[in-house]
Amino acid sequence: MQKLILDGQEDTIDDESDESNQVNDQSIVVPTMLNAAADGFVKKEKSWFATSQLPSDLSIRVEDITFYVHKYPLVARCGYLNQIELHEPQNSHLGYDLKLEKFSGGSETFETILKFCYGLPISLNPTNVAALRCGSEFLEMTEAMEEGNLISKTEAFFTFVALTSWNDTITVIKSCETLSPWAENLQIVRRCCDSIAWKIFRENSLTGDIITNEEKWWFDDVATLRIDFFLRIITAVRVKGIKPEIIGSCIMNYGDKWLPSMNNEARGTDIKYGTNRRNDSQWSITSGRNREMSNGQNKEQRTIIESLISILPPQKEAVSCKFLLKLLKLSIFYAASPALIFELEKRIAMVLENASTNDLLIPTYAVGEQTLNSNEEQTIHNIDVVQRILDYFLMYEQQRLQQQELKSTTLNISKLVDSYLAEIARDPNVSITKFQVLAESLPRHARTCHDGLYRAIDTYLKTHPSLSEHDRRRLCKIMDGGKLSLDGCMHAAQNERLPLRIVIQVLLSEQVKMRAAVQGKDITGSDDNLDKENCWSSTKNEVKSLREELENVKMQMAELQRDYSELQQEYEKANNKHRSSWTSGWRKIKKSAHFIRKMVEDETQERKHRVKSGRRRQSIS
Repeated sequence: MQKLILDGQEDTIDDESDESNQVNDQSIVVPTMLNAAADGFVKKEKSWFATSQLPSDLSIRVEDITFYVHKYPLVARCGYLNQIELHEPQNSHLGYDLKLEKFSGGSETFETILKFCYGLPISLNPTNVAALRCGSEFLEMTEAMEEGNLISKTEAFFTFVALTSWNDTITVIKSCETLSPWAENLQIVRRCCDSIAWKIFRENSLTGDIITNEEKWWFDDVATLRIDFFLRIITAVRVKGIKPEIIGSCIMNYGDKWLPSMNNEARGTDIKYGTNRRNDSQWSITSGRNREMSNGQNKEQRTIIESLISILPPQKEAVSCKFLLKLLKLSIFYAASPALIFELEKRIAMVLENASTNDLLIPTYAVGEQTLNSNEEQTIHNIDVVQRILDYFLMYEQQRLQQQELKSTTLNISKLVDSYLAEIARDPNVSITKFQVLAESLPRHARTCHDGLYRAIDTYLKTHPSLSEHDRRRLCKIMDGGKLSLDGCMHAAQNERLPLRIVIQVLLSEQVKMRAAVQGKDITGSDDNLDKENCWSSTKNEVKSLREELENVKMQMAELQRDYSELQQEYEKANNKHRSSWTSGWRKIKKSAHFIRKMVEDETQERKHRVKSGRRRQSIS
């Protein structure tokens, strides 16, 4: 006697009953030889046949595979097949026909379940246990149908074998990616995530908070999972108290694996700024983006980006500024949520001092032909985003100063901003207003040396040769000539692109600095004293050399002064000697004046002229 559960009723099967297999109401007479109805399956094209001496009386289609089997072994163990009404086709000799829509696990899983129903040996392993658990749930293979049915067997293997091993748990949860929603409803994914999070927490407790490269083995394993599974593991790990730095490192590792790289990031400052080349590259970006949107990759990438942003630890030291800026570039490219983009910009502002110039070069992506064909010329880089980040940074900096925090990072930002200005200045479509607003965003004390700003302004003037005199003066007013180094002043003094007034101001400022340097005075203002390592420190050697040269000149002047004094004395001696000899001679002439007077009276008018000439010579002497 065998017992089958049909529609919840227990019926008796008589082995010695009529060979015609009478069916009365819900009672079915099953031959005893059915226990050995099949010893395997054979595949012919897209069909599977149970190898048996009995002809199959049921065809079940799963996906694109049709299985020709016997009804009774399946009905005995599958409550789902027991309850549905099997429709007999027009050709009665073909048996019943059934199609299973959206069967969890697909045709491969159904084949394994068929073997189990026929009593053939099957192998449970971490790769197929989740699929068999979902498939058996679909077919309702409960203990009510038969003791030791497939649901109980797969559940026991999953709980007591797979979940006890790290590798097996990772394998099981990866297999669940194609088993939605059954794996979710049966709590397979949740239990895997909890098990992984617990193992991570336990390992971290044993090794400490600082994880070396050798101890990051679990980073790569969880990075192989789908983004929604990864999010649930990170959430579970965070709840257990893992440090934010460790969570941030894991997130960055996942992003490096799943997020695409940015071409502009690799090119850096080697970007060609020709207008035609820019339009071509912009067009290729737009076309590529449209292709991605057509094949669904855009949606998948956007989901990953938005998910990673949403689980970033709030601590600013948890993830690097470089990774945040990469997320920002991809967020703009894949049109992520504007709210998340703004939050990401604020997050970047908190660690802006750790950024590099190449990281800030965020491309401007054109979307659609309408933008490309518009009359408004777009800049190569998205300056508005950087302007907002800088504004957020200055706001945070002001809050830190109000909270009397001694550390100020504004001074470190000036070089970054000036370097960024020098890059965008090479774009002919950057307006003078945007350039000026960004350059003037920093407070006055932020720049102790204006060499970087001068370089950016000079680059802008070189790229925009058609600027009016008014615009050139307006642009150069941003710069303080008194904060240029000696090299900067020398370059500016010979720069024909600068307005004449600016050149004069630079020269006057340099003259004042040189005089102050020679006299050993400090002409820097109170604002400049905020940082002792200002631009004058870069010219310390030049000032020292200048002083040495001045001392040499003074020594040479002293020697010349001594030589001049000696010559002056010798001249005075010689002059006095000549003067004394001339006086004695004159006295002799005076004694014979009566003779001279007589001769003078007799002389003609010519001799009078000679006398006058002689007197003139005397007066000259």
